Amino acid sequence: MEKVDRKENKLLNRVEIAFKWKHDGKATPSRKEVMNLVKTLEPGSNPDYIVIKDCSTRFGQPLTTGMAYIYDDEDSMKVEPDYIHKRHESLRSTSAKEEAPAKEEAPAEEEAPAEEEAPAEEEAPAEEGGEQ
Repeated sequence: MEKVDRKENKLLNRVEIAFKWKHDGKATPSRKEVMNLVKTLEPGSNPDYIVIKDCSTRFGQPLTTGMAYIYDDEDSMKVEPDYIHKRHESLRSTSAKEEAPAKEEAPAEEEAPAEEEAPAEEEAPAEEGGEQ
């Protein structure tokens, strides 16, 4: 990824970075991948305060361009519209979802033996009825 332009917007308390990314031999990058690379362009930035804007990929070319806003704090992000906050929350929740399945797997395993016991009980009366 390459920085095309970098501006410090002190009025809105953010850094605005225009970027260009050539991704030869790879699929179109997701917003999460773009956010991770923008984080490397601006060391010390908090990924929770990064907003990707105007991200577009050229048809037939492995080139993605866009604009990223890196805010200093959560209060500064309030200038963004609600749909941007919702999109940002969904990207942030993907990392929480990766941790959640490990916690959810244990209860699922506990439920499985209980289900196996129930059919065994149902089969036992059927066998007894067949012996008489």
